[in-house]
Amino acid sequence: MQLSDADYVALASFRHAIRRFQAFSEEKAVEVGVTPQQHQALLAIRGCGSEQATVGYVAERLIMKPHSATGLVNRLEGLGLITREVASEDRRRAVLHLTPKAYALLDALSAVHREEVQRMRPVFAEIFAQFER
Repeated sequence: MQLSDADYVALASFRHAIRRFQAFSEEKAVEVGVTPQQHQALLAIRGCGSEQATVGYVAERLIMKPHSATGLVNRLEGLGLITREVASEDRRRAVLHLTPKAYALLDALSAVHREEVQRMRPVFAEIFAQFER
């Protein structure tokens, strides 16, 4: 399929909008004293739904190597933001849990992120509409 000039405009706009959101997110994380990657890990753990949050799960959600996720989880534990519990079905695995401190931090961050997503929704809707033309 041949891309048109309009397709390139839409793709560039999409990448710009994603980057604007990412810059916003990074700034907000730093404001509350965590790195953007730590924020993403906390969000992944909080948003794991019915799955159990493990180091492997964090690695998958953050698209990183397991040993890098282990280091990240170790730092979060050192900051008092998560705890580990040995998994009952496989004692080699640890299930990750947020601490009350992490819940408070994540609640504040997530509220401002939700507002930003809502603010940017029309921007993304317009960009997505450009791909349908």
